[in-house]
Amino acid sequence: MNEAEGLRQRRSCRPQVITEDSPVQEAKDGSTYSSKVFRVTFLTLAASLTVPLLGVTVLLDCPIDPQSISLKEPPLLTGVLEPNIKLRKAERLWENQLVGPESIVNIGELIQYEHWQVSSSLCGLYQNEKVYLGILSLKSDVLFTGTADGKIIKIEDGEIQTIARIGHGPCGTREDEPACGRPLGIRVGPNNTLFVADAYYGLYEVNPGTGETKMLVSTKTLIEGQKLSFVNDLTVTRDGRKIYFTDSSSKWQRRDYLFLIMEGTDDGRLLEYDTVTKEVKVLMVGLRFPNGVQLSPAEDFVLVQETTMARIRRYYVSGLMKGGADMFVENMPGLPDNIRLSSSGGYWVAMSAVRPNPGFSLLDFLSEKPWIKRMLFKLLSQETVTKFVPKYSLVVELSETGSYRRSFHDPNGVMAAYVSEAHEHNGYLYLGSFRSPFICRLNLQHV
Repeated sequence: MNEAEGLRQRRSCRPQVITEDSPVQEAKDGSTYSSKVFRVTFLTLAASLTVPLLGVTVLLDCPIDPQSISLKEPPLLTGVLEPNIKLRKAERLWENQLVGPESIVNIGELIQYEHWQVSSSLCGLYQNEKVYLGILSLKSDVLFTGTADGKIIKIEDGEIQTIARIGHGPCGTREDEPACGRPLGIRVGPNNTLFVADAYYGLYEVNPGTGETKMLVSTKTLIEGQKLSFVNDLTVTRDGRKIYFTDSSSKWQRRDYLFLIMEGTDDGRLLEYDTVTKEVKVLMVGLRFPNGVQLSPAEDFVLVQETTMARIRRYYVSGLMKGGADMFVENMPGLPDNIRLSSSGGYWVAMSAVRPNPGFSLLDFLSEKPWIKRMLFKLLSQETVTKFVPKYSLVVELSETGSYRRSFHDPNGVMAAYVSEAHEHNGYLYLGSFRSPFICRLNLQHV
């Protein structure tokens, strides 16, 4: 054996040196393999869920046919619109004794008596002669409202009394609502009679003393070939001759109001009823969810809240502009519901949903994305979608020309939730709601 062969044999018999790098490399190889397995498993699972989900969304029917709607960027919540918590200074009245007091009116009950005074040589009259001073009147305020269980109620001295109902039971569920009826807008006419807009039955006159109801306009009657499916609010001239009212849609009923908003249906109308001739006229068409209505103090025009478009339209009923229409307020900070006169000559507007800026507005995000709305309502119910809309109550006072005077907020609806109306009376704002179990009252001197 030569020296070279001996060296080769010695090298082959050397023990193998095991370093720390070997298990690390094996661990890396194992980790890479595990990651690949995880990715493959995850993608397979995602595909197994996504493909059927897409198939279901294609095959499922969508209850709405959403339209693309163009909304301007919401106004900045600054200046008089600066967020605050002034609505939280309100107090809740009759909590859990009523549900959904949508609209509120008050009537001062008159107690009249003859007033005499004993004379003491007044104006040449003999002393101790009785002088007739006329009839004096005392007033005790009584509130009236319509509730979610179809009742028209009177609240006097803190006591609640049902005076009438237009529909019939059972009440309490979404399916019951068309038969139960849903009184929405309510107004006081001449001689303290009540005029009520019931979403399912139509326009009614109600005697607040006897509870007697009289149908004025039935939803079963076609008006210019189109049915009334969602009678909403009304406003009455001082002489009681004309009643202006909204029909929010000929397709959707009140219980499907979210479908109406999300679809962007433009089949709403403003109508006029003449209490003398009994005629009904259509004044405006093509409105997207016309809601609250209010005559101007001079009764020369009617304001109409167009909820879906977050704006207020104006229709002239007298004067040189009679029959014409224009925009009163555009691009509001929320979705307007009812509108009522303020003591300053302006208007109170209630909103239960806002378009925050800065912030995220679901309505604005979806307005030009009908495909998302279609998929959304294929998978989710109206009630579920409603939960994605943040609670936020907002009441604004407008001037007689439509500029903002002041605003009262309740972020998250802590005290006043789902506000539908702000009715001013004797220094207070009474806040109606389409679903809360109470009426809120705000002392205007405290805000």
